[in-house]
This record gives sequence, structure tokens and C-alpha cells, in this order.
Amino acid sequence: MTTNSPFFQAQDVEEVTTVIELLDDATRRDAAAKKVAYSCKKSSFPVTGSLLTVESWKFNDWDFKKYNLPTYARGLFTYHRPEDGRYEIVTRGYDKFFNIEETHQTKWSWIEENTKAPYEVTVKENGCIIFISGLPDGKLLVCSKNSTGARSDIELSHACAGEKWVDKQLASIGKTRADLAKVLRDANATAVAELCDDTFEEHVLAYEGDSAGLYLHGINLNVPKFATYSADAVHEFADTWGFKKTDYFKIEDVQSLRKFLEEAAETGSWDGKDVEGFVIRSKARNGPNDPLWHDWFFKYKFEEPYLMYRQWRECTKAMINGKPPKMRKHQAITKQYLTFAARYFLDRPGSSLSYQANHGIIGVRNAFLTSCGLKGSDIIRQEAENEREGGGTGSHIYKELVLVPIATIGCGKTTIALALTKLFGWAHVQNDNITAKRGRGNLFASAISMNLMSKPVVIADRNNHQKRERKQIFEDVSRVTPEARYVALHYVHERLDIPTNVLQQRIRAATQSRVFARGDNHQTIQAASKSRAEIEGIMEGFLGRFESLDVDCYPDDTFDSHIDLDPEADSRTNLETVVTTLKRLYPKLIWQLPTAEEYDEAIDVAMKGYTVQTRHSVGRPPPKIQPNKEPLRQPRPGGSGRGNTGVLNTKKSAEYFAIALPSSTVSSMLESAFSRVTGPVSAFYNKLKSTGRVQGSFHITLVHSANARLFPEVWEKYNSLLNIKGDAANLGTAEIRLINIVWNSRIMAITVEILGEEFKGTNQISHITVGTRDNTVKPKESNEMLALWLKQGGTIGGEFGVVSVSEMMPVEGVVKAVSRR
Repeated sequence: MTTNSPFFQAQDVEEVTTVIELLDDATRRDAAAKKVAYSCKKSSFPVTGSLLTVESWKFNDWDFKKYNLPTYARGLFTYHRPEDGRYEIVTRGYDKFFNIEETHQTKWSWIEENTKAPYEVTVKENGCIIFISGLPDGKLLVCSKNSTGARSDIELSHACAGEKWVDKQLASIGKTRADLAKVLRDANATAVAELCDDTFEEHVLAYEGDSAGLYLHGINLNVPKFATYSADAVHEFADTWGFKKTDYFKIEDVQSLRKFLEEAAETGSWDGKDVEGFVIRSKARNGPNDPLWHDWFFKYKFEEPYLMYRQWRECTKAMINGKPPKMRKHQAITKQYLTFAARYFLDRPGSSLSYQANHGIIGVRNAFLTSCGLKGSDIIRQEAENEREGGGTGSHIYKELVLVPIATIGCGKTTIALALTKLFGWAHVQNDNITAKRGRGNLFASAISMNLMSKPVVIADRNNHQKRERKQIFEDVSRVTPEARYVALHYVHERLDIPTNVLQQRIRAATQSRVFARGDNHQTIQAASKSRAEIEGIMEGFLGRFESLDVDCYPDDTFDSHIDLDPEADSRTNLETVVTTLKRLYPKLIWQLPTAEEYDEAIDVAMKGYTVQTRHSVGRPPPKIQPNKEPLRQPRPGGSGRGNTGVLNTKKSAEYFAIALPSSTVSSMLESAFSRVTGPVSAFYNKLKSTGRVQGSFHITLVHSANARLFPEVWEKYNSLLNIKGDAANLGTAEIRLINIVWNSRIMAITVEILGEEFKGTNQISHITVGTRDNTVKPKESNEMLALWLKQGGTIGGEFGVVSVSEMMPVEGVVKAVSRR
């Protein structure tokens, strides 16, 4: 690996600077005003042992499915050169790659037409990614995907764990960090490895003893357009520098590749061992008329036995905490496993506490499999045989399934719902048929739950075009029907191969054509009675607010599966896609596929036999004029709320304004932080969990009505915003950086930084209350506890415990007004 290497490519500093300036534009709050179609988050990190500072650039995961990003690198670190103000790339990850059938480019039809052999099939290791590169001052930089290291003595980050392994393997071959840094710097390259070490962090597959370490699976050039070394060259580098090697082999044609992957997926194993799947590396072009071939990856990830293993993990944690386990699949074997696990913990005092801290998970699982004389792949194979023979409960559900469209007006979701009802007799709950003025979301969810009592599948017919709507369905339905599972019917509004504005114009044309063709036969969009401009305005609002499915993040990671549909395609085509995919995902749900004639008849009934029974208008009605009456006034700070013209009516007033944060994100952060510390440090947190004292939802109080007179300007600001926005549940979004978890013997909180100047609070230290010892301790005591901690110097010791948050990237929260009960 020198500048004479055939893989070498020097950086074009002007090109890099142009890319970084585009990313920098997308980090600013006015990006939306500039109509930037994506957003980017920037973080700066001083490099330990160096005078240099590097910047990390992070896209939202869903942005990677958009057309024409400045770069698709997932993991990008740059250095801003003081001598000329230009940028250079110091660390470059892979381009984000997707699972088979997840995007237009990972459908087999596209792969067959636009990729070429050889296909390098790499076993997908199961750890966390580590980047290694050289800096301008000769130092070695070791990063995780978005961070460079730890920020406290008691926390070990992924990057720091990676550094320890780098030092260990360099020592074993008699080389130094400076040696490795120089080689990578001279080659303008980043080494990409997987950190697999169960003593640091357990995942699904086991990595213990000699199998633990850094598995090198790629070497990328530090250039904007993805370029990477061949697998042969990567193995050669691994041998030279002491890395473990990732298994790979070559397949010379796409038909053989598909056959191999689909056969391996039947058992979830390869070469006699369980694997999570494969990453396939090849050359691709952008389309049949593109003469240029580029490096391109996709993945083929196995569902099983890993979904079963994850279910065992979650059921075990539920059992330890005295909660009923949720068994969506593999019920018989999971019950056997839980019986074994209960006995296992009784025989090993303290092991259940370690399990809750994510240690010993694989040990319990492997002990069970050994006792059965089976591998995970054996269980999956046996269940599949039972399924084919018609015996047993099988591994696929056949009831309590909710189909959730993600669509805009005119995509055809109701036509599909009616056709499915005709074909299979499933339940169809239509949000537009609910006439209540308040609580429609709860009523919608209740109707879904009620229908699940008598029907195996319910179609939740609503656009669900925003994440908050999907979240509401999950939370409200699951309260009544905790075993419910969800499949997204995702009408794709963004594609990698088509500019977003072009695709939206095509969708706009297709959906408007349908809406105007049906005239007044719709609950809310009466196209024949209203002006064209009014209808187009309503539709444009939905199109502008559309939030694509993002299965990697909450709430969309709640979906069990998803089915991508084409908004431009006719409903007959999309109907067949839905049915055939459901048949593949849940064989017992659909015993036999419909004939072409049955599909046609179902669509014909849906299109011709549908008549609207209930009508109502979209949006708010105009205010009623009340002659001879004074206009309603704003309430006084902290007052009773009389005269409040905002979304909180005269019977209610805001008790406080807050930033609500995704519960799963905060909970995951807490679990991650406490899994890396000793038992005594995590004792109070474990006590809060075991006694059910961790809050179910998390927020940052901005201003409370009790303090409105002390902070009248702040109180008035948020009340005014409430009146302008008119939506108490969403007054805007704010980015939050979680900093430290702080506690004493009574209460635990997380200190935070509210980024930007738009939303600020009145507390001395902005924070999230995690939980209290018992009901005698009120959440507001967090303020006093943190003030005392700050007075002590904000350090560990005395009555305070402190753990730093490992994830430095901001979390997005929703600003809301909370009413009096």
C-alpha cells in the first residue's frame, strides 16, 4: 500500500471542499428555507495526543435513500486545513448499502441488469464498525461510525475499545501506531474493521477468546465517490498488520449468486456455522445507458435464526423483570428456552443482573442449545418442515396483524384495502369514517383493536404519512393488543435513481389524476364540489409533510416487515405485490394465492362498489364571528386559561411546555451507558428498573406555569407559538445532546444541551428526569439535586454518581404544550 499501488487515488482538495461546503449548508437551521432535500449533522472532535480537530458528518439514515446526495459515505471525518481553509477527508466509511429488495436498486431485476461479476460474497460479521486512518501530523485516528473516543474515565466507547485492539495487534507484530498511520496516510485510505468482542459488547453471534478482535473487511479510498480495495488486497493487508480476516468467496454469475443466497437463507447458516448474512461486493452502473462502472455493495441479511435469538433475549429480560414475555414467533421452543433460563439463573446467583446489563446473553442461549443438542439453524429447519406438513404452531403468525399504509392522497390505499377485504374477508378500519371532533386517533386505534378480536388482519386505512401517526398507532393499539404486529404498506416517495423533484412531480400527476377522476366520492376530498386550486393545495400539504419509512429508527423500527409500493402504479399491480409478499412473509396467513381473475374482480369491486357514507372537511373551520363581544384574550402567565384561543381551549391551559424525546432512544442510551460500568455504579439504575421506577416517557421541561411570573417573556413566547402553530403536540423540533447521567440516593436525571437558540428553558440545568426512588420523591427534585451537584463541581464523588453518555450525536425532540389534567 504505497502511492504506487494500482488502487491509489489522490484527493482533489477542491472537489472535497465543494462536497463539505454542501454538507455544511445542510447543517444550518435555514436549510429548509433553502429547500435542501436532506439534512446533515456536524460534530467536532479534538484528537487525543494531537493538536488537530476533526469533523464528523452524519446523515439521517432515511436520507441515504434520496437522489444525488453530495456523498453517500456512512461514516465521514474531515480536517479543515488552517493554511488555506480547504478540507480533506481523513476517514471514509462505505457508501450506505441496503438489504435485498429494500430499495429499487436492490431488487433482483435491477441487480441482474446493472451489475457484473465477479461477485465477492463476504460473511457479515456481527459487531460494531471501526475506522482506522492516518492524520496529517502522523498520528493514528481510530473512530467509530460517528465518534472518536471516550469522554470519561469510567466509560469505554467503541472507538476506545477499537484502539485497545489496534495496540494489541500492533504489539504482537512489533509495529507501532506511527507505522500504520504512515501506510494508510500514504495510500489515502481508511481501514474498515468490525470490532467483535463479547467482553466489551455482546451482539447476536458469539466472539470469545481467540475469535474476538478486529476483523478487517474493507479498505476505502478517502475520496467523495466510493472506491474500495478488492477482497484479495484486503486479506493481504490484514495478514501484514495483524487483523483477523473476514471470510469471502467469489461467484461468477448473478443467477448462481441468487441461488446460493436463497438456499443459505433457508437455514441461516453457512459452512456449518450460524451467520447473520452476507455482504455482496460488485461493480454496478447507474442504468443500461451508463458506460461507467463503480464499486457497489448490497447485503443479504438472514431473518432467522436471529429474530428468534432476539426474541429469546427480550423475553428473558421481561421474565427477569416480572413482566409477561411477548412471543410473536417460535412459541413452543421459546417456552422451552424460558423454562431452561429460569433454572439457569437460579443455579447462578447474580447472573440475571449481568444479563440485564447485556452480559451473558449468548452464554445462556448456547447452554440451552447444547442441552437440546441443536443449533439455531436446526430449529428453524424443523419448524419449516412442520409448517410444510401442517403440524405445530410454526414460526409464522396468522393473526393480530395490522397493515399500516404510509401514503399521500390518491396513492390508492383505500382501493387496496377494499380489495384485500374482498379477497380474504379481513377487517378494514377507515379513519375518515370516524366523525368525532376530538380523540380521533384513540378511536381509530380502538377500532383496530376491536376488529383484531375477530379478524386475523386489520387494514389501518389512514395516510399515516408522518412518523407521529405511526407512533400513535403502535402505542395505542399495543395497549389493548400487545401481541399485535405491524406491516407497512409503504408508497415510496423517494428513490436513489430519480431526482426527488422529478419523482414528486410524477407522483403529483398520478395522484391528482385519480382524485379528480373520482369526483366527490371521498370522505374529505370532494374534488367535484371544491375548486381545483383548493384540492391541489390540500394534496400538496400532504406531499410536503410526507416522512418516508425508516426501519432503522423509532418508531418505524416497530414494523415487523414492510412492503414497498409504487404510487404511480395502478392498484391492480400494487394489490398483487401486497398479497404475494404477505404470502412469502406469513405462509399460514394466505394458504393459496388468488388467480388473475380473482385479483381483477377484487379491484373491480373496490373501484365500482365503493360509496362514501360519511363526509367531513380537511383542516380547521373558519372562526365563528361573535358580534357585540370582546375578542378572547391570552391568559395571564400561570392563569386559569380563560380566553386562550390556542389549541388548548377555555377549559384547559398549558401546565408546562416541554421537549418530548423518543423513549426508545433514551432507554437505549441508558442501557448502553450502564452496560459499560461496574455493578456498584449501575446499582441505583438497576434498582429503578427492577421496581418499575424508570419513567415510561422522557421530556425536558422548558417552562412551567408555576414559574410563569418569574419568566413572563419565556411563558408568553411559548403561548404565542401555541396560538400560531395551533398544534399542542408539535410546536416544532429541537436537537438535544445528552451529556451526563447524574443521581443521588433519591433521584436520577440526564443533563442535556439544547442546541440552537430557538427553544430554551428556564431551569438552571436543562435535564431529563429518569426516575425516582419512590412516590415520596417528586420529579421536580431533579432541579435541586443537579444544582447541588453543580455546586460541588459537577464531578463524581460524595453523594453523587455520574456516567457520561456514550452517544455524542444529537437526538431530535418535539416541542409540545402539556395541558392540565
